[in-house]
Amino acid sequence: MAAKYVIGIDLGTTNSAVSYAEIKPGADPFEAANVQVLPIAQLTNRGEVRDEDLFPSFLYLPGSSDFPAGTLALPWDAERGYAAGRLAQKRGVENAGRLVSSAKSWLSHSGVDRTAPLLPFRAPEGVEQISPVEASRRYLQHLREAWDYKMPEAPFTEQNVLVTVPASFDAVARELTLEAARSAGYRDITLLEEPQAAFYAWIERHPDWRERVQLGDLILVVDIGGGTTDFTLIAVTDQNGELSLNRVAVGEHILLGGDNIDLALATTISQQLAEKGTRLDSRQLQTLWSNCRVAKEKLLEPGSKAKEQTVTILGQGRGLVGGTIKAALSRDDVERILGEGFFPAVTSSDMPLRQRRSGFQELGLPYAADPAITKQMARFLRQQAATSEHGSVRRGPSGLACPTHVLFNGGVLNAAMVRDRVIATLNSWLAEEGMAPVKPLSGEDLMHAVARGAAYYGLARHGRGVRIRGGVPRTYYVGIESAMPSIPGFAAPLKALTVVPFGMEEGTETRIPGREFGLVVGESAEFRFLTSSIRKNDQPGDLIEDISGELEELAPMEVAFEHGESSSEVVPVSFETVVTETGMLQLWCVARDGRRWKLEFNVRERVEA
Repeated sequence: MAAKYVIGIDLGTTNSAVSYAEIKPGADPFEAANVQVLPIAQLTNRGEVRDEDLFPSFLYLPGSSDFPAGTLALPWDAERGYAAGRLAQKRGVENAGRLVSSAKSWLSHSGVDRTAPLLPFRAPEGVEQISPVEASRRYLQHLREAWDYKMPEAPFTEQNVLVTVPASFDAVARELTLEAARSAGYRDITLLEEPQAAFYAWIERHPDWRERVQLGDLILVVDIGGGTTDFTLIAVTDQNGELSLNRVAVGEHILLGGDNIDLALATTISQQLAEKGTRLDSRQLQTLWSNCRVAKEKLLEPGSKAKEQTVTILGQGRGLVGGTIKAALSRDDVERILGEGFFPAVTSSDMPLRQRRSGFQELGLPYAADPAITKQMARFLRQQAATSEHGSVRRGPSGLACPTHVLFNGGVLNAAMVRDRVIATLNSWLAEEGMAPVKPLSGEDLMHAVARGAAYYGLARHGRGVRIRGGVPRTYYVGIESAMPSIPGFAAPLKALTVVPFGMEEGTETRIPGREFGLVVGESAEFRFLTSSIRKNDQPGDLIEDISGELEELAPMEVAFEHGESSSEVVPVSFETVVTETGMLQLWCVARDGRRWKLEFNVRERVEA
């Protein structure tokens, strides 16, 4: 059965969301997308299921006496043994030791085994722990089940599904996200970067986008979520006489976001309590951290006039009235910590500080050493200008990449004061470069933009909508060892087979025609890749005899492909090339009997940050 809908899923660090749009084969390509937000059924209190437009990305793993029997039941699962979503978030504020949070940040952490039971992190003895992959699987499973509950006439597994990931996720994090989705019952899955999805949401809301930007404009997407900060640059270019959009730079993974802000607020309150003689232990600080998230969101939500929010922590000791500690988080403290610590006024030459590292460290998430997000933005714009070969990047006299527009995404940027500080900082840099002030691309629902944009992109893949171009900036080759008799003191000559032509669009694939090569399986072998920014006319299947001069060799990969037999062999294979929406080259080696092996690496120019 053909898919009726495209479904966009924002699997967020703090909140997840689902949007969808009807595909309508044969419809006018310029017809409005009509993207809808799916209400997500979830437990909001014990035994109470309600629809909410966001699904908090939290799991609560209850003890034997946490919930009366049957109160965790869902309409589609009467035996559910854990809480997910809104109820989990609420209960976790009271008992943080059983709360799984920030699973997405752990999924991106290359320094740990992401399939190991790590969460809740620092769980008390006796508390069950699960892996970041398993937590992600449970979130995705709930979203699939919530869809089927609301849309029984269009089963989830028969629809086109797009799941978003941070632009800076590494290959392992992306693959583990796909693994979690497949384990949750997903079939037709495509991964899409969150900043691109946010920009697609802006296009969906503004069909007249070509009247709002012009040729030569440079759009900075600032995405600050619960756990990560991402920067992306999109250039407005010309394609066949029409305005086109081209993603020209993506920043590296910065583990810095709302979680850091909440911890800073919790630490401030903890110090205030200590000055009054009340000291919190690590468990209480963890609970305070969760409480500060809720209090901060209430203080900064649009229209809020409150000067402070009360936070409550379960106490220890006989001298505490009611066994609890009460404190207040003030708006002044929130604005001071945001303004001075996370969004300070800096120059475009102020780079993030590199923290001196201790020889021994406690295991945990590798948070950014410098919490100043404005400095991280300065480094992105400075290093992007220094490293990018793309001619569409608008630069100032000092070499700084100078955006004409800024698009915000992520829950942290719901706060007007944060958006204002980012704009003021950018404008001060642009003034130094003699450039006009940046223009905000406003009017978006920041909490749903990524999910909405993913659904819009799904329609664009069906010919209804605009796609952001992101062709690879180089030609890529795989090294082929020549079949020659061995000669003492000389290695067999290496030839280069073109597998990715210059400008190949992300989200496309190609087959290498009429050629077979031998693939070593059953033992470890070295695979060599080369690239060229000069040779732009080589086509898939072209074999380059002389690799000196114009080709640059990349770091080799050592892989042992499984064979299933005790001995190794050389298997004749043909090649299929896929460049994914997230900038990964997948080189599939296909045997005559249908067996397939995959090599994968990044072909996207990134900015280290």
